[in-house]
Amino acid sequence: MNQLAQITEFRSSPELVEKLYEYSILKTYPTGSRILSEHAHIRSIPIVTRGAMKVIRSEEDGREILLYYIKAGESCIMSLLGGLHNQRSKVRVEVEEEAEILFLPLERVTELMREHSEWLNYIFRSYHKRFEELLETINAIAFRRVDERLLDLLYKKQELTQSSTLQITHEQLAIELGTARAVVSRLLKQLEEAGKLSLGRNRITLMLPK
Repeated sequence: MNQLAQITEFRSSPELVEKLYEYSILKTYPTGSRILSEHAHIRSIPIVTRGAMKVIRSEEDGREILLYYIKAGESCIMSLLGGLHNQRSKVRVEVEEEAEILFLPLERVTELMREHSEWLNYIFRSYHKRFEELLETINAIAFRRVDERLLDLLYKKQELTQSSTLQITHEQLAIELGTARAVVSRLLKQLEEAGKLSLGRNRITLMLPK
């Protein structure tokens, strides 16, 4: 409960925090678990209390790209908007780091909107943050080199895990960047030669701070 109580909008409303725990189902998931699939019906929204999740968009041809991460205290605004409009999910949500998640039923979402302005502020703030992150993703794809995007992704993972050593494959990085595995492998080798990281078996160690 401490994680939610630290969120700006919730600090002045312990009653809201209590209701979120009362109305929600609390579950724990290991890394790699799928929380929501594309085209699935949305019946509740996830609020992360510990760990992290990632939101991915894929196309019919199999290409995928990472949209953003969801950290402790945050929720998936795309799930919220889709659920409120009775739409199926347009994204896939997976656990990046072992996570503890509150699942709040959709009917309770609208109820809390009416009863607590703090909850409405939280939703607006979440929407604004995700919108900015999506703009950043679009700008990165359009204007930044793949090696810059790759290094930025590694630093984001370092921040999430609080570790300079990342357990991840070249294939996973390629999927999240929306590029080919061969491209990622070549760029990682170049970054290693430049002294920015060290490569191991399914392991990458960042040598320099961001």
